[in-house]
Amino acid sequence: MQISVLNGIYSSPDIDLRTSYPSNMMPIVKKNGISAGYLRPAEGIAQFGTGLGIDRGGIVWRGVMYRVMGLWLVRIDSDGTCTEIGGVGGSGQVSFDYSFDRLAVAAMGRLYYYNGTTFSVLSDIDAGTVIDFVWIDGYFLTTDGTHLVVTELNDPTQVNPLKYGSSEIDPDEILGVLKLRGEVYALNRHTIEAFDNVGGDLFPFSRIEGAQLQKGVLGTHTACVFVDRIAFLGSGRNEPPAIWIGANGQVEKLSTREIDTILLEYTEAELALVLVEARCLGGQELLYVHLPDKTLVYDYTASVGLEDLVWFTLHSGLLTPSKYRARNFNYCYDKWISGDPDAARTGLMDSEIGSHYGGVVSWDFGTPILYGEGRGVIIHELELVSLPGRYTSTDAPVVWTSHSLDGVTWSQERTCMPGRIGNRSQRINWLQQGMMRNYRIQKFRGTSDNHTSFLRLEARVEALNG
Repeated sequence: MQISVLNGIYSSPDIDLRTSYPSNMMPIVKKNGISAGYLRPAEGIAQFGTGLGIDRGGIVWRGVMYRVMGLWLVRIDSDGTCTEIGGVGGSGQVSFDYSFDRLAVAAMGRLYYYNGTTFSVLSDIDAGTVIDFVWIDGYFLTTDGTHLVVTELNDPTQVNPLKYGSSEIDPDEILGVLKLRGEVYALNRHTIEAFDNVGGDLFPFSRIEGAQLQKGVLGTHTACVFVDRIAFLGSGRNEPPAIWIGANGQVEKLSTREIDTILLEYTEAELALVLVEARCLGGQELLYVHLPDKTLVYDYTASVGLEDLVWFTLHSGLLTPSKYRARNFNYCYDKWISGDPDAARTGLMDSEIGSHYGGVVSWDFGTPILYGEGRGVIIHELELVSLPGRYTSTDAPVVWTSHSLDGVTWSQERTCMPGRIGNRSQRINWLQQGMMRNYRIQKFRGTSDNHTSFLRLEARVEALNG
């Protein structure tokens, strides 16, 4: 009997079936002769360099990485060296963008400029409070939550109060702005409104009729451009939060019932501080939703291949999940570099390891329900088909497994050694796995020391009757 390992099932105390997504394991869709897809360890995080504070955002400009770390805008060189440029103050996520001749960052209600030599601040009082901004068509376009504000076309240090615009399709506040295909999107709490540059003497952008989305975002950084559309964490009026993707007046839901249930575990105030970002990794289009204690990841490429919504989770804990310590990804110097939200350092994303900054983290995954169709079944053997022999730690690697006959309570765990480095013929199997009268769920766990991919679960069973 072949059993998929791409996601699992468990039962909650309120008589509901829940989906268990792989944790720190990435589903890969690839027909390999053994299965249609497999699980491989998620990337590890090696230290790239140290900084001046916790990471608050980053960008690549003119082939160089810039980040806000703690209270400072800094330059990160190819050897990880961090150089202070200027102070921006405050805390929390910042916004970056750049024009032809200057880098800009919005932090603590102000817009800062850096032209490669001089660091300055937009001091025109007509700019108001800068919550978020983008650069488009020669303008730095900002929002204070009520208005859309543009700098002067020939002088980005000046703002004309006669050139204010607004997002008026709905009386909800503007939480952010985004640029997509030469258009500006006002990210409101319950709607998203599109604008196009039409020129003129006053506010140069005009609303695109029929292009607005009837869902809005929860926070300034809960939306990003993903596969040429806008992906966001938000909702419409009188709706619970979910994850959506949309453009040209059409929205599509990305979150599953399980993801929606997970989101309901947090308050709207907590979700408003969530960072949503996109990343292309080895042909995979990934959407990261950084929650306070873990990160949800949607795989667009795998979802298309399997014709189903494919999610997995990332975290940096060992015994229990904890905040994922990589975010604000930038591809620079021929590598993926991330920031640490809790420490003054940058990280190097490395698929050859599973540890996070040298610390061991856990992984786990489960299976769908094994249903015996009302007949008793003896399970003689379970084999976790894998790619063993890649283990490099000096300690003995272990894979733990347990099972449940009701989806709530679980058996005592049993272990198996997957084999050390070079032992690529080692099998991960468990004999004499008992019986089930109706159905059974299996789950597996391990640590990043055991760097192994898993292709499928094979069960050798015998029916007791029928």
